[in-house]
Amino acid sequence: MKEIKDLSREEAMAELAELAQKIAAADNAYYQNDAPDLTDAEYDALKHRNTAIEARFPDLVRADSPSKRVGAAVQSKFNKIEHRFPMLSLGDVFAIAEVDDFVMSVKRFLNLSGDIDFMAEPKIDGLSFAARYENGVFVSGATRGDGVVGEDITANLKTLPQLPLKLPDGVPEVLEVRGEVYMAKRDFLALNERNAAEKKKLFANPRNAAAGSLRQLNPQITAERKLSLWAYTWGEVSARQWDTQAEFFEKLAEWGFPVNPLNKVCHTLSEIEDNFKHIMEIRAELPYDIDGVVYKVNSLELQNRLGFLTRTPRWAIAHKFPAEQALTRINNIRIQVGRTGALTPVADLEPVNVGGVLVSHATLHNEDEIKRKDIRIGDMAVVQRAGDVIPQVVEVKLDKRPADSVPFEFPCVCPECGAHAIREEDEAIRRCTGGLTCPAQAKERIKHFVSKEAFDIIGLGDKVVEAFYDDGIIKHPADIFTLEERNGGAGDDLFAFGDNGLHLERRAGWGKLSVDNLFKAINARRTVSLPRFIYALGIPQVGSATALLLAQNYGTFDALQNDMTARETAKLVSIDGIGGEMGNDIVEFFNEQHNINEINALRKYIKVEDYIDERRTDSILSGKTVVFTGTLELMTRAEAKALAQKFGAKVAGSVSARTDYVVVGADAGSKAQKAAELGIKTLSEAEFIAMTADAG
Repeated sequence: MKEIKDLSREEAMAELAELAQKIAAADNAYYQNDAPDLTDAEYDALKHRNTAIEARFPDLVRADSPSKRVGAAVQSKFNKIEHRFPMLSLGDVFAIAEVDDFVMSVKRFLNLSGDIDFMAEPKIDGLSFAARYENGVFVSGATRGDGVVGEDITANLKTLPQLPLKLPDGVPEVLEVRGEVYMAKRDFLALNERNAAEKKKLFANPRNAAAGSLRQLNPQITAERKLSLWAYTWGEVSARQWDTQAEFFEKLAEWGFPVNPLNKVCHTLSEIEDNFKHIMEIRAELPYDIDGVVYKVNSLELQNRLGFLTRTPRWAIAHKFPAEQALTRINNIRIQVGRTGALTPVADLEPVNVGGVLVSHATLHNEDEIKRKDIRIGDMAVVQRAGDVIPQVVEVKLDKRPADSVPFEFPCVCPECGAHAIREEDEAIRRCTGGLTCPAQAKERIKHFVSKEAFDIIGLGDKVVEAFYDDGIIKHPADIFTLEERNGGAGDDLFAFGDNGLHLERRAGWGKLSVDNLFKAINARRTVSLPRFIYALGIPQVGSATALLLAQNYGTFDALQNDMTARETAKLVSIDGIGGEMGNDIVEFFNEQHNINEINALRKYIKVEDYIDERRTDSILSGKTVVFTGTLELMTRAEAKALAQKFGAKVAGSVSARTDYVVVGADAGSKAQKAAELGIKTLSEAEFIAMTADAG
C-alpha cells in the first residue's frame, strides 16, 4: 500500500472510491446485520486512511464519503423514529499526543490559556439507544440508525430491567436519555454455551450478541437475553436542569439510570493520561467490553460555544485503545499459492484470542519479511489485528526461541504442483511457473472467474469451487457451462460422468432446489458484457477499470484478441492508463496457447456482447481532454467527470500540453496556474455546464 504522500490524484480518486465501498459494506454488516466482518482496528484503519487522503486531496471528497456519514440506514423490518436532535458520532484518536492536540484546539477556539475540565468516560462497546420520556413516562426507544432516523425498539427496551419506565417527580416534561446497551462478558459466554448446546447461531463477541438481542422483532427473545445499559448523554430536553456533564450524571443517578462508576472529571492533560493508563490496566478485569475512553468538555456553556463540525462535536473526542496484541506459538509455516502464482507464506498459530476474535493464522507477507524478522517454526510471536484483514506477526520473542530452532527456508518450487518458483529481479514475490497446470492457481482463477465483478455466478462460492475442482467436476471455466447437461441421467454413481450424470443434488449439503438455483444462475450469465469478460479472464494487472478501458477502445473481443495475437500494440499503448508493463502482460496473455484454448472453449457456450460506447462523438467536447481542479459547487466531481465523458471528452488528472480545457472550481491550485502558463482555455463550472447544454 502506497504512502499517502506518494499517491497521484488518479490513485487517490480510485482509492477513495474503493474505501467508500468497503466502509459502506462494513457499516451495513455492523449496523444492519449485527455481523461485523471487520475488527474495530481494521475499520478504524480504513476510516483513518480515507480521512488522511481527503486531507491531502480536499477537492476529491466524494458525495458518499464515509466522513459525511454516521451509522447506517434503517432496516425496513423496523418502524422508523426520527431523532429530534441527531445522534452524531465522535472523532477518534489513538495516541496521547493526539489527545493533547485536541485539548489545545479546544483552548485555541475558546481563546483560553488555563486548564479546562474534561469528563472522561469509558467507551462502551455496545449498541447506542435513545429513550424518550414524556411527563416522566417512557414512551419510545430507538437505535442510532444513520444518526437522523433510527429503528423503533420501544418494546425491546422495555424488557431491560435497568431502564426506568417511570421517573420520579421533578424531571423535565420532555426528556430523552441516550446511552449504550451491552451484554456482560459472563452473560455472553452463557448465551453462546446455551446456543451451542441447542445448535443455534454463535455470536462473535458481546457487542454482536447485544445488538442481535436488542434488535429482535419478537421482544420476548430480547427479554430472554441478559442485556444491560449505561446512560451517558441526552437528546431533546424541555428544560435542562444541569450545567455540566458531571451534574447530568448526578441527575441520572437520582432518576434511577445506571451511570458508569468509572466516569471521572480530569482537570489537566496529565490526569487524562493517568486515567487512560488506569483504564487500560483494568480493562481485562471489567465485566463488560470497552474500546476506549471518551473525553467531553465538562462545562455545557463551553460546549455550546464550541459547537459542532459537520458530523462531530468540537467538544468531544474518543481515545481508542491501540490494536490488541497477543503472544502465541507458530506451529507451522506453510505456503499459499494465488491466482497469479504468487507464493505467500502463512503462519499456523496456536489459537489465541486477539480483540475478541480467535486467531489461528497470520500472514507473513513474503520471504523478505520472514528473513527480516527471522521468523521460525516454534517461535513465540506477537500477533495483532490492525489494518490487515488477515492478522499479522509483529515480532518474535528471541528469548523464548527453542534451542533446536532453524531458519525457515523459502521453497524454490511450488508446494502444490512442483513447478519451479521464480523470483524476478526487483520483485518481492516468488511465483509458481506451473500456470494452469498448477491446481492452486487453477482454483483461484475459477474463483476469480465467478466473482462479483466478473461473471457473478451466485452459488459458486470459494468452498464450492474448491470441492468441485477436487472432485473433477469443474477443472476449467468452460466446465461451468456444461454442468447442467452433465448432471442428468439415472445412474446411482455419485461422481459418474457420461450417461449416468453427476447428480449434484445427491452431494452433501445440496438438494434439487439448490442445484436448480445454481443452474439458473449459470444460465443467466451465458451472455456477458465485454468489460466483465475481459476482467474474468484474469489477465495480470487488468482490473475492472482497465477492462472497461479495453472495451471502450476495442469495442469487440475479436478486435482486442486479433491485435494482441498479432502483437499490434499501437492502439493499446495509446490508451491513457495502460503503461508499458501492463501492456506487455496483456500481449503475453493472448500469446500463451493455454489461454487461447480456455477462451475458445468458453466461447462455445457463452456470448460476449460488443461494447456500445454511449459517449457522444458529435459534440464540441468530443475528443477533447478536460481537467477539473478546485471544489465544484454545482455538482460532484464524479458527476462532472461522467458529464464530460458522456459528450465524448477524456478526463485527465493532470494538466499538459495535450489538455484542451481546465474547469476551475473554488480554491483551485497549481493546475489553474499551469493552465495559464501553457495558454490552455479555462472554464468556470457554470461555463462547462453551459457548454454541455449547447453540445446536447
